[in-house]
Amino acid sequence: MTFHELQFEPELMEGLDAMGFEKPTPIQQQAIPIILNNKDIIACAQTGTGKTAAFLLPVINKIIQTKTQSIDTLIIVPTRELAIQIDEAVQGLAYFAPVSAIAIFGGNDGSSFEQEKKALTHGANIIIATPGRLIAHLNMGYVNIGNLTHLILDEADRMLDMGFSDDINRIISFLPKKRQTLLFSATMPPKIRTLAAKTLTDPEQINISVSKPAEGVMQAAYMTYNEQKLPLLTELLNGKKIASILIFSSSKEKVKQLERELLRAKFNVAAIHSDLLQDVRTEVLRKFKNKLLQILVATDIMSRGIDIDSIGLVINYDVPRDAEDYIHRVGRTARAETTGVAITFINPEDQRKFKSIEKLIGNEVKKLDLPGHLGPALHYNPAAYVGRPAKKFNKPRPQNTRR
Repeated sequence: MTFHELQFEPELMEGLDAMGFEKPTPIQQQAIPIILNNKDIIACAQTGTGKTAAFLLPVINKIIQTKTQSIDTLIIVPTRELAIQIDEAVQGLAYFAPVSAIAIFGGNDGSSFEQEKKALTHGANIIIATPGRLIAHLNMGYVNIGNLTHLILDEADRMLDMGFSDDINRIISFLPKKRQTLLFSATMPPKIRTLAAKTLTDPEQINISVSKPAEGVMQAAYMTYNEQKLPLLTELLNGKKIASILIFSSSKEKVKQLERELLRAKFNVAAIHSDLLQDVRTEVLRKFKNKLLQILVATDIMSRGIDIDSIGLVINYDVPRDAEDYIHRVGRTARAETTGVAITFINPEDQRKFKSIEKLIGNEVKKLDLPGHLGPALHYNPAAYVGRPAKKFNKPRPQNTRR
């Protein structure tokens, strides 16, 4: 199938052609006809499958046809980064069409709030918003959503994980009951099923590669003690000519520390975390996207918020807390049918978590040999650590790390 077979409006096809889009991905092939037929959808698809265009294309096409001048579509997302990226996708796809959009999220100055208020009052066609910021506007009573026809919940599982369940329900209470609702999620735990049952009407269901990293990802892991992680990381990064490398750590404190250590080692690196001002975060992402920055260090908040197709290497400096987060992290590479590498560092206390990851993805991840000069390697044996105190598994003093 090609996009021409979907018979989109000429203005939308011009945008697709300009962006080089020729063939829809599987999620797009399945979702677009259903959305054009005005049916509700609950769709489960891994990151990097093209789900953003799967809901944007049919919505933009319908806005072109109806020529609406009011708010037609509300897209709720968990993070400001994702809001910005969806807004950018709208600008690209609808470049030749009379369709307006705005991203609404916290952390901006007063002038941004006034711009958002104007769009919500006079009616931008597509609103992409984080829950808290949107509720701030809704509570003031001027949001004009009486003609809204589409509600899209993107990364629904992440929003619930971040505690936005009550906020989502409150937002929905403001919306017209007669609407088309589209729910997209990378995983489908019971709480998502509960949300769907309350929010959607007789939805069509789509499942694309649930709980599996993309086929193009080469996965591997190192067994390490904590003291070996930084030396191993710098050794892996030295001399790498990969244009874009993404490193995930478990907390913003660790992210800041890694940035300092890698800057000290003369790497082209920057960190992104919640303590940074929004304009700083935007600039860091811009540099990373434009290959002006080779290495980005981030927390899990970014695992679903970076829409860049050419990240060649993802390193999990820490094993993610939840098995599903591993899929989202490694899903940052091997996007759009490319290939990539994902490497995870596993310390003693994280072995059980990594075993859960292997169970979820249905494969055992290859364990690579730790370079001998970094000291004794940890043996992968998750069952041996069940119920035992971590202090019993401290690493022996390493051998001389000088070459």
